[in-house]
Amino acid sequence: MKIVIFISTLFAASCATSLAEKRRPNLIWIMADDLGYGELGCYGQKSIRTPNLDLMANEGMRFTRFYAGATVCAPSRSVLMTGLHQGHTRVRGNAKSSLQALQEGDVTVADVLKQAGYQTALIGKWGLGDVGGAEAGLPRKHGFASFYGYLNQDHAHNHFPDFLWRNETKEALRNDLVPTGTSGAGYATEPRQYADDLFADEAIRFVSDAGDQPFFLYWSMIVPHANNERTLALGDGAEVPDSGTYANEADWSPQNKGHSAMITRLDGYVGRMMKKLRETGLAENTLVVFTSDNGPHDESGHDLSKFSPSGPYTGIKRSLTDGGIRVPFIAWWPGTVQAGSVSSRAAYFPDWFSTAADLADVAAPKNLDGISLAPVFRGGEQRRHEFLYWEFHEKGFAQAALYQDRWKGIRSGGADAPIKLFDQQHDVSEQKNVAAENPEIVATINRYLQTARTPLEGWEPVWKSSDP
Repeated sequence: MKIVIFISTLFAASCATSLAEKRRPNLIWIMADDLGYGELGCYGQKSIRTPNLDLMANEGMRFTRFYAGATVCAPSRSVLMTGLHQGHTRVRGNAKSSLQALQEGDVTVADVLKQAGYQTALIGKWGLGDVGGAEAGLPRKHGFASFYGYLNQDHAHNHFPDFLWRNETKEALRNDLVPTGTSGAGYATEPRQYADDLFADEAIRFVSDAGDQPFFLYWSMIVPHANNERTLALGDGAEVPDSGTYANEADWSPQNKGHSAMITRLDGYVGRMMKKLRETGLAENTLVVFTSDNGPHDESGHDLSKFSPSGPYTGIKRSLTDGGIRVPFIAWWPGTVQAGSVSSRAAYFPDWFSTAADLADVAAPKNLDGISLAPVFRGGEQRRHEFLYWEFHEKGFAQAALYQDRWKGIRSGGADAPIKLFDQQHDVSEQKNVAAENPEIVATINRYLQTARTPLEGWEPVWKSSDP
């Protein structure tokens, strides 16, 4: 009798464990490259068509105050992977050296999810490790079981490359390149294979083959980043297989058509993924996030005044004003995230690590700078950040912090330079410096900026006279 009871207990425990495993959601993080806050219809765009992302927002939660990890590519991705803000993460700026690589001992969200039994895949752009001197940062050394895409962000400047990486092996593509003498290796004279098309196919294939084991897919597109090699050679960095419906816009420049077509093509990729999740019965157990790595660019020759890519905010990529760091963020999880909901809480990239660990029911490192958004996705409340933090190194060191979801402080030009203060409750475009009227707020932000970052070799502040 005791044996029967013991076996029954084991069976019940096994079933409970199996059900618990099934309840752990799949996680898909879809990230555009240099897509501005205002470049989607659901965020106010009037000229560029994004029906699938608009539907995703209607069926999910749209954040109006979500921020990237940085105002440029590499540090933003480092923040995302490590859950540490820019003053604590490994890669704090763009750099053409081993400084732009994660190191042994850096713990990523993929590390933790893989150890928790998740299948992990990175498809697209990495930018945090490379062959030839930065191997410590290769994706498969930081939690990803499989990788397909670009290791080096300069390589990713070409939308029609002559090869992509499959793990640590080059896979040749059928694109013939003309060298330009720059690090991106050239531009395609006979473009045949568009990298993001290949990434979309790979992402759909990964989800289709996932089986019962929970998965984390980091799908890191390169659209609508400019094809910088093409810009240098021909002045048209908005290279895309076709202009789609924008071909009929007679008064649009080729660059305006190409840029718009890239975003609409991106939108189609997301639509394919949502359709696949529904077809496979995975939709109600899968959280899909869509966002961008930083603010919009001006590098392909398209007309920013036509599209207002930053929405109502000031600045673009490489700015610490909100136009450079505030990005679209949509969370879609049918049956869990309330359809048509909108969140105005201030959140940012460090929150993803904490959120993913929370949803996977696994312990996260104690030193993370993020706060889990899982309760928010489920319609509940969660504590808020007192401060959000960013820095920028490329034009002389600068720092920025958002305090109490309202007060934005920016300092550049020296450690003792005055802080510019903006009241985002009344001035979303950060036009009026209200530091003189709010000395106590300035003092609070000043104290925070002095302690927000930890020293890291290669990333010490180099102050120059500059204006953010």
